[in-house]
Formats: sequence, structure tokens, C-alpha cells
Amino acid sequence: MARRIRKNLWSSSIQRTLGALTRATLRRGTRAVLKASKTALKAQSRRRPALPPTGNWITGAAMGPAGARRYRLFKPPGQRTTLPLLVMLHGCDQDAAGFARSTRAQALAARAGFMLLFPEQERLANPQGCWNWFETRSGRAFTEAASLIAAIDQVCEVHGADRARVAIAGMSAGASMAAFVALHYPDRFKAVAMHSGVAPGAAHSTATALGAMRGRRAPAPLASRTQLPPLLVIQGSADLLVRASNGRAAAQLWADAAGALPGKARTVQRGARRAMTVVDFKQRGKGVATLCEVAGLGHAWSGGAAGQPHGDPTGPDATRLIWAFAARQFGSVGQSAAKQ
Repeated sequence: MARRIRKNLWSSSIQRTLGALTRATLRRGTRAVLKASKTALKAQSRRRPALPPTGNWITGAAMGPAGARRYRLFKPPGQRTTLPLLVMLHGCDQDAAGFARSTRAQALAARAGFMLLFPEQERLANPQGCWNWFETRSGRAFTEAASLIAAIDQVCEVHGADRARVAIAGMSAGASMAAFVALHYPDRFKAVAMHSGVAPGAAHSTATALGAMRGRRAPAPLASRTQLPPLLVIQGSADLLVRASNGRAAAQLWADAAGALPGKARTVQRGARRAMTVVDFKQRGKGVATLCEVAGLGHAWSGGAAGQPHGDPTGPDATRLIWAFAARQFGSVGQSAAKQ
């Protein structure tokens, strides 16, 4: 009965909030959808937290199999050509604006010249705002993944993001969903980054997700693949919510699928920031996965803005690490800015 009530609430809410979007889609296509979504979301946007002021922020929504998902899009000032796109998925109890403030990604994007897409989970889809990466048994993980792809398609078509240079990253539940999306749409991404997440295949329900977060469930092996996008894993050694073993399991999962072997572990530290142990997994000299385990870091964005929830300013800058990793996969574009 409870499940039926939740389903009815979801359906009725989608019908009320997105009816204008659906009708516009049938009549006039993408441009009309954007206009209708702006009107439908205007009242809610007024109540939502403000984004960092630097640059050009756009609020939008995209329709997909899971319904509509709002997003915040950052475009660097003076954009004249197609630019690389970094998709950033927030964790539980976060939203797009809060995640943008915590990661400070817009400041780097403005300097390095890339676009940022911050999709936002609906509270009707998950009361804690978590992406349902673990709901494979019900199929919800797959519909949410497809809806995220729809948002990326919209940003590429309407706002000038380069389809050939897209990377996806996330924190916690967002990290798990980022890996899940990259696994099922490998041709759409040049790189994927997980920060404090669980590898795909380690859970299929809420109960098994909790066990996986505690390091009690191993991901199922992947079929041999040669085209998975390279994976960067950032994991705190003192994370009590998502145990450190999950980071190692995710990197090993990617490595095993490609037949890659680990290199020698090295310690990297900048100034007074926390040290991290880095291991590269390579197959015939080609990077498949990189694991960065940050010493003493809990369940927080490494190098995140001071005073923001789920952030630790004493850690190495995860935002820079992720962009530098993605830029290497894209080619030379943005590498010099990423290394500054």
C-alpha cells in the first residue's frame, strides 16, 4: 500500500509540474520545452539557494524516462565555440547549488574554459536527495541514468557543449551514479571520476546499498570491455560512511575489466594539505584507472570550500584533480590551466 501511495504521489506531482513541458514537447520541440520549463520552475527557483556569482549560470530542466530533472549549467564568460563539459552529481542531502559552492568548480571552469552541468535529484524520487544508483532491481537506476543522458544531450544541443569531450564525476551517491552511467553509456564519456562512492554492481536495493557502503559487499565482475572511459577514484582513508575499501574495489573493478595491472604506489603531498597515496592501473601502457586515497579524510569533498557542508579544505583539491584527469583524456585543451 505504501509503495502504491508513493507511486501515485510521484505520478500526480509529475503531471502537475511538468504538464506544460510535455505539451510543449509535442507542439514545438526543444526550444518550447526550455521556455515552458523556465515558467514552471520560476516559483521554485526563487526559493532555492543562490549559486556562486562568478560567470553565467543557467537554470533548466530535461525530460527523460525518470521524469524531469532540474539542472544548473555554468558557461564561462565570452564563450564563442563548443567547450568541454564536466557533469557533476551531488551527494545525498545536497542539491546542485550547494554542490557547486562546495566544490568551487565554477572558478576553475571560468579559467580553464569548460562548462559545468550540475543535475539535481528530485526529492519525490528520493527523500534524501540521493541518486538511486542502487535501485537496479526496480529499474529506477536505469531510468535515472537515461534521464541524465537526456540532460547532457540537451546541454550539448542547445548550449554548445562538445559531445566529444564529456566527463562525469560525483560525490558519494553522485559518485556511484556517475560510475553507473559511465558503465552503461561508455561511448558518451571520455572520463569518469568517483569521490567517496560505491562501485556499480555492489548493490541492487536500499538494504544492500547500506552493506556495500560499509564495505561488506563486493561488486560483481564486469564482462571484458575495452572501451570503458578511464576512471579516477578519490577516497578518504578515514571515511566512516563509505569505507575506504570501496575506492579500492572500484579501481580494481575497472582494472580487471581491461586486464590492467597496478603500478607502484606513490605518495603525493602539496604543502600542508593531506597526503594521498596514488596507484595507477595500466594496460599496455594505457591508463585505465587511478586510485587516490587521501590520508585522514572523512566523508567530505577533498579541498572543498571552507564552511560548506560535506567539504574538507585541508585535503588535496579534488576539483582540480578531476579536471586535470579529464583534460588528459580530452587532449591538450585546458591542461595548462588545470596545472596552474
